[in-house]
Amino acid sequence: MSDDIAEAFGHPEGRTRALEGLADRISVRDYRLEAEIGAFQAERGLRQGLQFDAVVEVAAQAAGDDVDAILSYDRITEAIGAELSAARHDLLESLAEAIAARILAEPLAARVILRIQKLDRGPYALGVEIVREKGEAAGEAEIPAHRVVLLPGPLARAPGLGEVLAGLTDLPLILVVGPADLPLPAAEEAEAARRIGLLAMEQAAWALHGRLPELVPVSSRTELDWGLRNGQTGIWLPSRLVLNSPSAPEEIDAATLAAWLADHMGAAELVSLGAPVPVTLVPAREVPL
Repeated sequence: MSDDIAEAFGHPEGRTRALEGLADRISVRDYRLEAEIGAFQAERGLRQGLQFDAVVEVAAQAAGDDVDAILSYDRITEAIGAELSAARHDLLESLAEAIAARILAEPLAARVILRIQKLDRGPYALGVEIVREKGEAAGEAEIPAHRVVLLPGPLARAPGLGEVLAGLTDLPLILVVGPADLPLPAAEEAEAARRIGLLAMEQAAWALHGRLPELVPVSSRTELDWGLRNGQTGIWLPSRLVLNSPSAPEEIDAATLAAWLADHMGAAELVSLGAPVPVTLVPAREVPL
């Protein structure tokens, strides 16, 4: 029993010794960062202290002194930083899975033991610990080439919209709909105004879905990816992805968000219907409507 307790509460490096087999390993201990994380509304906009401890078992290499021939410590810390920058996570568990997948994508990494702790939730540390092996960590299948289509709100009732969209379906589509041309409720606080703007876009999306039910409302990255893999024309409900993505723009404007989404999703093209194309990093063109 004492060995079990020591293994459970010891450093992840001790776990590797308890597991079968011998392997070379590198470790990063007590790596502390601040990030926004948490499922509760009170945790939105709040940066919390996190501590990361990782041990990575690596494939044995011939002796040498070339830093480019090894899995370096920097690759572990870069995997942590890249995931914190890529997405906002509600749960430590999902953050740990994503970081483990990034580490195990390294050619020399064979197994990772990762512990993440929240440091600011009380007079204690709250944490999770996972063990993942190469080929076991959750990975994302590549999504196919696709288009992001920007539809300004005032054009959502254009009579030829269905035909124009049908002409673009040689690739899967994600439709970004601007809000209706109506005044929005006033808000003195910036975050409240941002959410009102997102909800206005979602109202417009649902209204268009009611008119063209073949457009499938999608909100999460999982729904977006699944729809693209299945040739679906999705109509984007932006709140979830925008609020959970550190790289999302603060400005809630359909054109700005369409340009960001096209870059974020790696779209092959951004098409703007009946309006000038926004500044974007992907190929873009205007299509009359």
